[in-house]
Amino acid sequence: MVVKIDNLVKRYKEVLAVDHFSMEIKEGEILGLLGPNGSGKTTTINCILALLKYDKGTVEIFGQEMAPSSYNIKKDIGVVMQNVAVFDELTVFENIDYFCGLYIKDTAKRKKYVREAIQFVALEGFEKFLPKKLSGGLLRRLNIACGIAHKPKLIILDEPTVAVDPQSRDYILKGIQELNRQGATIIYTSHYMEEVEQICTRIIIIDKGRNIAEGTKEELKQMIKTGETIRINILDISKEHVSKIGALPNVFSAEYMDETLVVHCEQGKHNLSSILDYLSQNQIVYDRVLSELPTLNDVFLEMTGNQLRD
Repeated sequence: MVVKIDNLVKRYKEVLAVDHFSMEIKEGEILGLLGPNGSGKTTTINCILALLKYDKGTVEIFGQEMAPSSYNIKKDIGVVMQNVAVFDELTVFENIDYFCGLYIKDTAKRKKYVREAIQFVALEGFEKFLPKKLSGGLLRRLNIACGIAHKPKLIILDEPTVAVDPQSRDYILKGIQELNRQGATIIYTSHYMEEVEQICTRIIIIDKGRNIAEGTKEELKQMIKTGETIRINILDISKEHVSKIGALPNVFSAEYMDETLVVHCEQGKHNLSSILDYLSQNQIVYDRVLSELPTLNDVFLEMTGNQLRD
């Protein structure tokens, strides 16, 4: 087991930030840790890293209890936080070399690792650039290189793709998957559901400091009421008809807004046909029809009642 948290509790005076939270992460996983703002994600990560003193519970990394002085454990952990943490007065090469040097003292080995990190994040040709000369996407890549240059076994990435262009985001996600293929276990937090669906092998949803659900994306989708969302473009429909559609078998909500009828259904074989039959029988004209299976965003909204915000 790479990470084992048992019954973790962290209070800030009257605020219970982490409420008897438990989780396990096995070697080779990419674990998505999801939760609304204020859910306890960052506090939990800081407790994992022994940056915060918690009130109760245990945190074990690589089978050993984690403490502020556990340098033998910390040397195998890489951290990439949401806020870019590099030195403005150092070049790209110097920044990566500095952070790598915190763990790798052998000069020749460190130089090799720095070169490999630069190549991994595709910053060749930018080695002598200062951070202020880099675009947002390149700066994010530098931030990642600083966190992974020493080849850690456990990597924590806290929203590493915030405010980057689609090309850089795709590059970063593929890089994370490659790190995983090379043997790293990864904890990944993001407000972009499609990212989590794309790369995470397992997901934990945290809300109000508690582990409220965990599993693969498919397992989580089976836990919620929503089995299908149907969207139908309709120029005009009365509130009475919307209400009657909402009362059809397997339908648990129906709403009409911006010329679109949105119907949320439980799992069933004939949800779409029963809705279209109703529209036809009542001579309600419609055109575009879209049926969607539940997404991770549906899971999140139903379980927490919150929408993730950037």
